[in-house]
Amino acid sequence: MAKRLLFIAALLCAGIANAADVTPATHPATVARASDPDGFTEPLKSLKFNPGMDQTEFERASLNALNVYDPIESWNRRVYHFNYRFDEWVFLPVVNGYKYITPSFLRTGVSNFFGNLGDISNLLNSLFQFKGQRSLQTTGRLLLNTTIGIAGLWDPATAMGLPRQSEDFGQTLGFYGVPNGPYLVLPLLGPSNLRDTGGLVFDFTAESQINFLNVSQVSEDHPEIYLLRAIDRRYVTTFRYGSLNSPFEYEKVRYVYTEARKLQIAE
Repeated sequence: MAKRLLFIAALLCAGIANAADVTPATHPATVARASDPDGFTEPLKSLKFNPGMDQTEFERASLNALNVYDPIESWNRRVYHFNYRFDEWVFLPVVNGYKYITPSFLRTGVSNFFGNLGDISNLLNSLFQFKGQRSLQTTGRLLLNTTIGIAGLWDPATAMGLPRQSEDFGQTLGFYGVPNGPYLVLPLLGPSNLRDTGGLVFDFTAESQINFLNVSQVSEDHPEIYLLRAIDRRYVTTFRYGSLNSPFEYEKVRYVYTEARKLQIAE
């Protein structure tokens, strides 16, 4: 008899505990508010982190849902590792030395100058995509920065409400429906895909052929200009390898790059 009473008491206690554990989002008595006809007021409130799953397992499960077409992943990972070490041992020390010996105003002038060259590609690709307003803005930037800004060393266009609008041939191909193709990690250049890699080749060729401000022709005799441009590109890029503090940095970078390109093409 005592055993039966203990058993009934245990059942009652369990029922009370379960009833107390029901959240308002799942309780059948909960009625949708007038301002929220779906009754979906706090969708994240009912989510609970599984204490038996550590952070690594949680990230792995999450990243499985963020898959990107990457048929040569093993090779891409090797290139990513090479870029990581080159950045750590060569690129960033050079950039730090560049910052140490070069005054801030001069670094800004170098960035503005190369940015002005890049506006040639931005203008071409804006025209290819029939972006009339953006084409006019980029044309205005080129005229202002090349003249008043003294060959682009200054950037009065941004101060006058004409910010830089980045466009490249990879975006142009995407605009016309060309698919991404497989994901690629390029040596030194980083994340890309087959379509965008072809776009890089086109943009470089177009810039060389246009030879704006005679920079391409002069660079053939002075390759240090290419070196300075590479250093400046790394200087203005804020991303740092290892900054995500995650064993799945490769997957995260791959996903973010792919989604960012979709947004850039759609805008």
